[in-house]
Amino acid sequence: MTIDISTASATDAVALAACAAVTFPLACPPDSLPADIQHHLETELSAERFVAWISAPGHTILCIRDGGRIMGYSMIVLDQPSDADVLAALSITPAVELSKFYVHPDHHGRGAAAALMQRTLELAGRSGLPGVWLGVNQENTRAIRFYSKSGFRRVGAKRFRLGDRFEDDFILERPLPVRAAT
Repeated sequence: MTIDISTASATDAVALAACAAVTFPLACPPDSLPADIQHHLETELSAERFVAWISAPGHTILCIRDGGRIMGYSMIVLDQPSDADVLAALSITPAVELSKFYVHPDHHGRGAAAALMQRTLELAGRSGLPGVWLGVNQENTRAIRFYSKSGFRRVGAKRFRLGDRFEDDFILERPLPVRAAT
């Protein structure tokens, strides 16, 4: 399978939101309320939010494309964290945030996630920053295994608000293969 990965543009926003509607619920704990997941999709992973991120300085979204469909995406953010738990946990700073990383279940086990991670880390490395960090739900064992295979290690924990309750996330980090900014 050839995996096409490219940078998102504003015209991809609706397709990104559609992909998020499939992939985000899979990353949530099993006891998450459907109404909370739906509210998060409508407010935090909407087409409008994707347009804002795509146009925001320091934000880059990469897309897995298959026959014109977006089947996964990642987002890196160059802004430094302000969350006290994240700041206390990171041992490599300053660091790029891997804010989003989702692959459609139709592409699980096909090498798409590994290819997207490789491209995402290459892009993050071009920032010149020495590390990258992410948050992942503590119950998302599949993602935690994947991130571990990708060189991330657990350094702390933080909270993630979903609806009226907080979820517990692990904070993971890894060094970046620093390259000259282009």
